[in-house]
Amino acid sequence: MRIILYLGKGGVGKTTVAAATAVRAATLGKRTLVVSTDLAHSLADCLNTSLTSDPMELKTNLWAQEVNVLDEMRRGWGKLQESMSKTLRKQGINAVMAEELALIPGMDEIVSLINIYRNAREGNFEVVVIDAAPTGETVRLLSMPDTFQWYAGRLSALQSSTLNLARPLLKAVLPNTEILESVKLLSERVKTLREVLGNPDISSYRPVVNPERMVIKEALRAETYLALFGYPIDGVVCNRVIQPGNYQDQFMQEMYQTQEKLRQQIHQTFAPLPVWEAPYRSREILGIEALGELAHTIFGEQDPTQVFYRGPVQEVTREGDTYVLRLPLPHVEMNKVLMTKKGDEMIIEIGNFKRDITLPAVLTHQEATVARFVNKALEIHFTVPEEEVGKSA
Repeated sequence: MRIILYLGKGGVGKTTVAAATAVRAATLGKRTLVVSTDLAHSLADCLNTSLTSDPMELKTNLWAQEVNVLDEMRRGWGKLQESMSKTLRKQGINAVMAEELALIPGMDEIVSLINIYRNAREGNFEVVVIDAAPTGETVRLLSMPDTFQWYAGRLSALQSSTLNLARPLLKAVLPNTEILESVKLLSERVKTLREVLGNPDISSYRPVVNPERMVIKEALRAETYLALFGYPIDGVVCNRVIQPGNYQDQFMQEMYQTQEKLRQQIHQTFAPLPVWEAPYRSREILGIEALGELAHTIFGEQDPTQVFYRGPVQEVTREGDTYVLRLPLPHVEMNKVLMTKKGDEMIIEIGNFKRDITLPAVLTHQEATVARFVNKALEIHFTVPEEEVGKSA
């Protein structure tokens, strides 16, 4: 299976590019599903047809779906939410507040991702193309598997240790066994999902940009966040590019010149990632035939579902008595990174997003002493604490 997710600032043309990619993949004979996770769905408009929350076949090898988050929440979380709400009401919390508290933050994102992965497996799709929400929402969507795993792990630890020591006392205030078992089952599904989303042989992430300064900056931030969570980018689509010409109109001439500088900047900044271009069109691209033509313009004769680039991954190397954890983080300033080491975890925060990295056993008892950026990567140096060195001496 291949999963390709297009992301970027709202209005850059993600839906059109995602739909075009799916049409091309289907034309090449691959069972393809294109899915929209944006709350403001426009995939149906782009394909010039109506869609439902279940995959709908549009032509040979091509299915499309607009995920209904509320329906999926009821289907995948309804029983567990009801059980949690009942437990909270027993503690004296009123019914309305109990319903709200029973909704774990980010569950809508988790359920959406699990739905997409389940449909991909059950439908035996070879390719899943995701038309994602604007950048901020998408990064939150992709960060939720890690966040949920962290909370589920803490809950399981609480169940196994504290409950055994003080079961009679805590029985009234902790979730019942059914809830804990449901969370454990969901956690296992999320773990599998996370492995799939971070596997470069299966999943690829492609920012869509226009030659505009604000759009480029947001795409660069998105690249940093994706690298933070270990999600592999294999290319960038530069959409709505004004083509060179003998423009008599001064406004169009200035527009072209401005875009041309930014277009070159996109190629230079995102290197060594491949950058595909799509020209600015005077009309909307609607319907399967027009989308197929656009895909040919962007990718030529290439198969858009192949992996176009494989970048560096997180690694640990040894340099004498020092271990170095290297984490690719392009386009980020050192003063915007906050790092904290707690036991076997390194917590890295960039802006509003945080990732807990479980360290290899060899680094657990070592101290993070130096952090610096080298060739678009964050390098953290670990050494044995001086008191430990003294003991061994």
